[in-house]
Amino acid sequence: MPPAIPLATYRLQLTADFNFDAATRVVPYLKALGISHLYASPFMKARKGSTHGYDITDHTKFNPELGGEEGFARLAAALKDNDLGLILDFVPNHVGVHYDDNPWWLDVLEWGQASPHADSFDIDWDQLPYRARGGVLLPILGSFYGEALERGEIELRYDANEGSFSCWYFEHRLPIAPERYGEILRVIVKDAGAEQSEAGEKILELASRYRGLRHPNRKEAPAFKAELKDIPGAADLIGQGLAAYRAGPDRPAQTLALHHLLERQHYKLGHWRLASSDINYRRFFDVNTLAGLRVEDAGTFEAIHRLVRKLIADGQLQGLRLDHIDGLRDPAQYFQRLRRLIRDARGPAAQPFYVVIEKIVCEHEKLPHFAGVHGTTGYEWMNVITQVLIDRKGLEPLDEIWRQISNISPRLEPLLKAAKRRVLETLLTSEFTVLTRLLARIANGHYSTRDYSEDSLRQALELYVLHFPVYRTYLTGAGPTAADRALIDRAIERARAEWFASDGSIFDFLRDALTMDLVKGDRHATHSAPRVRRFALKVQQFTGPMMAKSLEDTAFYRYHRLLALNEVGGDPAAQGLSIADFHALMRQRARDWPHGLTATATHDTKRGEDARTRLMALTELPNDWTSTVARWKLLNAPNVVTEGNMRAPSAAFEYMLYQTLIGIWPVHGADDTLPERLQAYALKAAREGKQETSWLNPNEAYEKGLRLFIERILDRGRSPEFLQSLETLAKRIALLGALNSLSQITLKATMPGVPDFYQGTEFWDLSMVDPDNRRPVDFAAREAALREVEDPDWASLAQHWPDGRIKLAWTRRLLKLRSELALVFTEGSYEPLEVSGPHREHIIAFARRRGRDAAITIVARAFAPFTDSGRAWPGRDAFDAAVRLEGYRIADGDNVSELPVSSLFSHLPAAVIGARADRAVHPFQKPAAAQADASTG
Repeated sequence: MPPAIPLATYRLQLTADFNFDAATRVVPYLKALGISHLYASPFMKARKGSTHGYDITDHTKFNPELGGEEGFARLAAALKDNDLGLILDFVPNHVGVHYDDNPWWLDVLEWGQASPHADSFDIDWDQLPYRARGGVLLPILGSFYGEALERGEIELRYDANEGSFSCWYFEHRLPIAPERYGEILRVIVKDAGAEQSEAGEKILELASRYRGLRHPNRKEAPAFKAELKDIPGAADLIGQGLAAYRAGPDRPAQTLALHHLLERQHYKLGHWRLASSDINYRRFFDVNTLAGLRVEDAGTFEAIHRLVRKLIADGQLQGLRLDHIDGLRDPAQYFQRLRRLIRDARGPAAQPFYVVIEKIVCEHEKLPHFAGVHGTTGYEWMNVITQVLIDRKGLEPLDEIWRQISNISPRLEPLLKAAKRRVLETLLTSEFTVLTRLLARIANGHYSTRDYSEDSLRQALELYVLHFPVYRTYLTGAGPTAADRALIDRAIERARAEWFASDGSIFDFLRDALTMDLVKGDRHATHSAPRVRRFALKVQQFTGPMMAKSLEDTAFYRYHRLLALNEVGGDPAAQGLSIADFHALMRQRARDWPHGLTATATHDTKRGEDARTRLMALTELPNDWTSTVARWKLLNAPNVVTEGNMRAPSAAFEYMLYQTLIGIWPVHGADDTLPERLQAYALKAAREGKQETSWLNPNEAYEKGLRLFIERILDRGRSPEFLQSLETLAKRIALLGALNSLSQITLKATMPGVPDFYQGTEFWDLSMVDPDNRRPVDFAAREAALREVEDPDWASLAQHWPDGRIKLAWTRRLLKLRSELALVFTEGSYEPLEVSGPHREHIIAFARRRGRDAAITIVARAFAPFTDSGRAWPGRDAFDAAVRLEGYRIADGDNVSELPVSSLFSHLPAAVIGARADRAVHPFQKPAAAQADASTG
């Protein structure tokens, strides 16, 4: 039976090429590595060919491309045989839509608001302009609607097996409302000249029985369709008569007929570019093919959790990772319902069920406590590790070179604000318009606020969003917490300070709407309470995607001062973290969130964990880096592509590419795929930055220049001096990065929290952002290497550090110790240990304790002074420091006040010592027999 709280999790990305059976084959390896829980990407039925599983089309079924129910049963059996638990990445916020594979979405398109699934989608039915009836915009066309129609790309078809009509635009199915079937059938029979035929007469008789508005209705439609498909010869006649709706060049009447039919549906077709301004269903961020679910609707909640409930009840699921909880209307309500579901499925006496949430916690923000939630997926702790390992003294020179190259201030706030404006003007305009119109309707609903114009309200709300500092608040129907009220008040005051129009009282109204004070107390009768609550809660669903698209997917690709800090949940302008501040955060975490995940790489991180540790090393060699980059810019000046005022790459982007190259450059064997990988990354990074090019408006000339620049600088015949210089510096940076990595995984495995390992990162992880970090993993090589390092020769592993086996061996050793001292790491306290000596600022030391059991962790940081600036692996005597151990006993039983770091760091820059104490007062004794097993360094 796996433990309720994982000892360590391992994330696998399931795809058609790596399915349930492939995961089953890996299970024994994960067990040998020391993993307690497999953490799987979504495995419900998703869009065909999905590479990530987040575009779920049916929450109630296993993905057939992964092996379906039978494949999952084999995986579940293997996990049980190896005593491993299973954590599922579950997606409650959205589903994949459009195309022809989501039955709920297709039903909504067919029946509109009469569909039983209409309440499951967050659609503003009355938003579409110039329509007599409500509808949903479908931005699926690759060209203007009129062009697609006249080219015959939209086609009306009849499904003889269903007795139904649908329009098709390539792979997109667009069901026709059955109330239009009678009209269609009469036109078809007439166009075919078949009024007198037996099939024609029966079709017309059927249509005549359902005359009148809204017929056949939902209750009548199944019988109508069944009777239609059973009419002999109907399919052939309809196939012939469909020519009446066959739009195309030189067919104006038929084109107009199809247009009029489409205009009478519960949807409106449009160019894909309309999504940024006119879309009226809530999306996942700006992804048109992912529609938000109203999981606050009880029926929707029950339906999408049906399979999860069964897996929990059958004991096949031991945990959930909940995706994008900031997209939910009321997360607190959701977690209450989920806790009841889990309790009902498992019984009240069952051991705790593990739940973590994907939630980005910003700097100085506290995670709200939700029912049954053990913590986050660990982005904030990844950034804490990064900030404590960098050399803070090296940040000032990096600030200066970034300022000189980019002409951009190291201050992030102005750049983030500009990024927010760009996102508001382009990607999320539709969602913002929905909010603005709702706010204007609220204002117009009472005489005291009706003079606030929609344009003024839009400007005020825009300023509020620009100054809102985190991803979202967590108001419920009861209103805001004190912390949420403070966030809203602060953003309102900052927005008010930038307001230059005549009436600043508009911000009092906006604040009262956002906090729902507008309908509290004596004011409850003045404005529509349902509209105010809807507005306040929908703003929360908007600010999360707004921050994500502005910070993670725009500002991170504009601000390149130190890419190691440009990570999800991180602050690119951070100044580093002192050891004392790190200890304070860890003590707080041990008290508040001891069981959340600690990640150093995920499927969504901006770069691999070891590419990041290399970039950390730039703070240790800022002068070398600055002078080398200056030389590279001169060497590569002829490789820059210019055309008029265009420079490809821009100076700032060129600097970003040099950092990226240092992070991913192979020092162990060649990588023939690197030029192509870097070109793909550069294209994505440039479009995400939305400056010289973008996803909405690609600049082909600039993008071609980027590809050409990368091709030129990586051509050994053209750029030999640059490549030689790059390889020389990259080798030094790689050594420092490897040492940083060993410290990083030591902290991850021993600090409060559950260490999470992303697939393949047991070896050096030098990947870039997705899809680069989702490439296939060679598990056979890792299994073979694990057998080789079963009894590790640390001196040899250190000598051959570039092959990555030292990271694998150390990972296994750390996980073995976690298993041996499981309760120490899952329930133990966190106690900072004092370090003395000249190199004390290079050593982080702490103890984890529970009862008589304890573990002491000692890691080094900022290695340049001890490695000849990255030219040699540090020796045993490199660090002149000692850890204070007053009150502890060591192997010989004598009391010692200090433990020299040199006695521990023989080959690795880290050590973890575990032992059992003799007395309940928590002295520490390290038996001689435990030294070799529990401590390595």
